[in-house]
Amino acid sequence: MKVDRITLDPAVMSGKPCIRGMRVTVANVLRQLANQRTPAQILEDCPYLEAEDIEACLGYAALRVNHKELAMTAA
Repeated sequence: MKVDRITLDPAVMSGKPCIRGMRVTVANVLRQLANQRTPAQILEDCPYLEAEDIEACLGYAALRVNHKELAMTAA
């Protein structure tokens, strides 16, 4: 799973997992998907995101559910 687009930076969104250092959290994207929004709808509303960002959010969530420790680099 490719999660290199997910960053953790204490100076951005209080250190929550974000997409490419932006103020867009993984949780926000996952919440939208859970509320039946399609990736195409999310990308239409957020043109600064890319399809790979949504895939990275899903990959990150899958790893977290498995309780695997991830070595993340600062943004």
